[in-house]
Amino acid sequence: MRTLFIAIALFVMSAAPCLAVEVLIVQSGNGAAYAEAIRGFREVFGGATQTILLSDYADVDLVRIVKEEQPRLVLAVGDPALAKAKKVRQVPVISLLALGQGLPRPAAGNIHGVSVAPAPVRYMQLFSGMGAKKVGVVYDPSRTGNYLKRALAAADNAGIRLVAREVKDPRTVVATIDQFKGVVDAVWMVPDTTAVTTASLEAYFGFSARNKVPVIAFSELYLPKGAAASIDVDRVDMGRQAGELATSLLKGGSPAPGTLLDPRKLEVNSNTSIAQKLGLKIPDLIFPQK
Repeated sequence: MRTLFIAIALFVMSAAPCLAVEVLIVQSGNGAAYAEAIRGFREVFGGATQTILLSDYADVDLVRIVKEEQPRLVLAVGDPALAKAKKVRQVPVISLLALGQGLPRPAAGNIHGVSVAPAPVRYMQLFSGMGAKKVGVVYDPSRTGNYLKRALAAADNAGIRLVAREVKDPRTVVATIDQFKGVVDAVWMVPDTTAVTTASLEAYFGFSARNKVPVIAFSELYLPKGAAASIDVDRVDMGRQAGELATSLLKGGSPAPGTLLDPRKLEVNSNTSIAQKLGLKIPDLIFPQK
């Protein structure tokens, strides 16, 4: 009788239709940030998914895997995953937590995503609330050039002068920051891996302490190091945004090629000790979640 039950079970399993993978999740590695974003994605997207953890393999031929598995969409989480996904042309790609999403769009325009950084206008609202009129920023055009173009337009609309200095080598950042002495009343750290490195952090916060000029960062992780304030994104909600975009695409939606959504759930955090030393009042801003 037991053998009969097993045979019936095997027959039912073999006869059941195979659940096709709708979204192939390509995850760069483990970590809380990735887990939060993917959790948000799954809160919204209820279809069948399959996950590849790149850190488990020496190399992954993602183009071949997409051809074999035939997912309808690829979710690339992190920069290594996005680098692999940029070679995929047959299905849409959505990126999460990838700095490289802000770089020039691939010609095919099938790569969409959620930006890792808040819209520049949100920073301009913070600078205005602080009373900052001249803001220094160091950036690498090849990494955050597109973001700085938006920032310059947002600054102009807000009546703020953005003093932007280009760097192409992390070793020149220290000298570049020193050029802001007596010129700016705030320094803005943007998520640029040339302009902001472990080695250059001391230059940013040393400049702030010596010149009594606040540094505004893109993550609260820099507050204990000397930043006066930061605008932080909600990674779970970024995942939800990616899930909403994926749902729309799979239902036949047609976003503009290379659509890049700004994170919508933001929070201003501050280092009250640094703010007091600088005689600075950090405004309590509530941003619209659109």
